Order: sequence, then C-alpha cells, then structure tokens
Amino acid sequence: MNADLNVPNAKPEINRPAPPGRLKHLLTAALIVVLLWGSGIQTEASFKELFIGLPNMWDLLEQMFPPRWSYFDNIVTGMLDTIRMALLGTTIGAIIAIPVALLCASNLTPNRWLYYPARFVLNLVRTIPDLLLAAIFVAVFGIGPVPGILALAVFSVGLIAKLLYEALETIDRGPLEAMTAVGANRVQWIVYGVVPQIQAHFISFVLYTFEINVRAAAILGLVGAGGIGLYYEATLGFLEYDKTCVIILFTLAIVLLIDYASTKLREKLL
Repeated sequence: MNADLNVPNAKPEINRPAPPGRLKHLLTAALIVVLLWGSGIQTEASFKELFIGLPNMWDLLEQMFPPRWSYFDNIVTGMLDTIRMALLGTTIGAIIAIPVALLCASNLTPNRWLYYPARFVLNLVRTIPDLLLAAIFVAVFGIGPVPGILALAVFSVGLIAKLLYEALETIDRGPLEAMTAVGANRVQWIVYGVVPQIQAHFISFVLYTFEINVRAAAILGLVGAGGIGLYYEATLGFLEYDKTCVIILFTLAIVLLIDYASTKLREKLL
C-alpha cells in the first residue's frame, strides 16, 4: 500500500503553473514598441511634428479666450435640441434593442440559425460610425434633427443590444427551468424569469448610452443633422473661435450635469 495513504493528514501535491519568465515580459515589451514604432511610420506621425505644432495650438487657445459670453443666448435652443435628439434616439434604440438582444442570446434562442445571423447584423450596425449614419439620413430626410435622432437610434440599438444579450447569457437558468416545469409559456418565461434578473442591467446600459448620445449629438450637426453641432460648424467656418469656446464650455457643463444625474439615478435604481 502507498505510504501516503497511511498518513492521516497527508495533502495531495498541487501542480501550480510556473510563473512567466523574464524573457517573456521583455519580448512582449519589445513587440509593443515595434508595433508603436511601425504604426508611427505608416501614419507619418512623429514627436517632432507634435512639438513643431504646439505653438499653433497655443495661438488657437489665445483666439478662443476670453469667450464671447454674449453669444450664449444664441446656442441655448441648439443645446436643448441636442438633448432632445439624444433622449429620443436613446429611447427608440432601447425599445428596439430588447427583442434584438433576446434574439441574439444563445441561451434564450437556442437555434443557431437565428442568433448567428442576428449577431452578424448587430455587428454590422456597430461598425457604421454615427456621423456616417447621420450623413446618410440627411441625404434621405434633409437637414434637421430627424436624421440625428435616427442615427442615434441605430447607434443605440447596436450598443444596448450588444451589452444586453451578453448580460442575458449570464442569467441564472434555475427560475427558467422551474417555470418550464410548471407549464409556463415563452412570454411568461421572459416576463417573470428573465426580466427581473436583467432589468437593473438594462437601466444601467440605457443611462450609459444616453450619456454617450449627448456627446455624439453635439457633433452630428457638422453633417447637417441638427443640434448644437450646427453652431460648431458655423463658428469654426468663420474662424470665430471665441464663440466656439462658449459652445465648448456650455457642452462641457451639460455633459457633466447629465453624468452626475445619471450616476445618482444609477445608485438609486441599482
């Protein structure tokens, strides 16, 4: 008989993996340096050009300050339009994202011929920049806030549905199996078994997307999609940088306010 079996407190040996050697760290660091160096060469970027351009950046800042505060009254309406665009785009996108996320979740849609194509379409939506979406919708619907709302809605679907279906795949299947055993249909399965587990995450995803959309909506006007971006385009086009500074500071204040409010709301809901 093995001698280890006669020892009452014998502990099995644990085979721990050996820590990575120093050579591996050095090779990883060298690879990162090579990639950065190669990327700088291919993009024709260099620290020399950065230092040469720094005085021009300082000249721009001198033209932006002091801000022309008298221009503030002209941009309030544009900022309100930007917030409305972000609110409507996020709401529309969040509603559409719910069935899309359910279709993409492999544990809720076990048929791979359904959730793989749905994920492919979702990935395709996320690859299109919101500025390009806004430009396309401007070409279809004309200049105004409607193209911006539609662009933000499509962007919101891609983001919220992606985060939501990944969260759906981590839910506890115990309640779902219990409901199936007592004869619950699929609608009851989702309403009483899935929604209670995922609603807090969903609210967090929607608030996060709204914050992003406020920032995105501020520049959609550069392609004619309405909002405060129209004023960015006008002031920059006429080299009125002191007015641009007012828009930037106003946008910063709104973004910080929304970020603070959404953080407090998240704490109460979650």
